Amino acid sequence: MKLIQLFVRTIDGLNTKIGHVISWLSTILVLTVCYDVFTRYFLRKSSVGVQEMEWHIFAVLFLLAAAYTLKVDNHVRVDVIYTQLSPRGKAWINMLGGIIFLIPFSILVIWASKGFISMSWAIQETSPDPGGLPYRYLLKAMIPVGFSLLLLQGIAQILRSFCTVIGRPMEDSNSKEIKEQHHA
Repeated sequence: MKLIQLFVRTIDGLNTKIGHVISWLSTILVLTVCYDVFTRYFLRKSSVGVQEMEWHIFAVLFLLAAAYTLKVDNHVRVDVIYTQLSPRGKAWINMLGGIIFLIPFSILVIWASKGFISMSWAIQETSPDPGGLPYRYLLKAMIPVGFSLLLLQGIAQILRSFCTVIGRPMEDSNSKEIKEQHHA
C-alpha cells in the first residue's frame, strides 16, 4: 500500500510542478495574441511566424497541462449521475474509465505518433510557409510527452480510486492544494 501511495504522490507532484510551470504559457499566449492583433489591425502588418507561435504555444499548453487538469479534476465532465454518487461510486467510475478508455487511448496516441514524430525529426521539419517557424519537430515531440504524462496521471488516478474502492482512501492532494491556494 505504501508503494502505491508513493507512486501516486510522485506522479501528482510531477504533474503539479509541470502544471504550474506550463500555466505561464497562458500569459505568454495572451501577450502573443495581443501583439498579433495590434500589429495586424493597427499597423496593418501581419507575421506568419507570430500566428504560428500562437498555435505552437497553445499546443504545448494543451498537451502538457492535460495531466495536471486530470489531477485536479478540472476536465470537462458532463455527467449528472456522477455528481450524485458516493465517493466509492465515483472511484469505481474513475477506475473503470481509466482502465477502459484513458490508458488504452494514451498508449494508442503515443504508439501512433512514433513514426510521425520520427519522420519530422529525421527531416528537421520546419514550417512550409514563408516566414514560418523552424523546429516544428520539437512541437510534434510534445505529443508523446503530453500523453505520457496523461498516462502516468491516469494510472495514479486508477490507483487512488482502487484504494477508495477497497475502503482505504488516500489523502486527496487536490483538496490540500486548493486549501493552500486559498491561504496564499
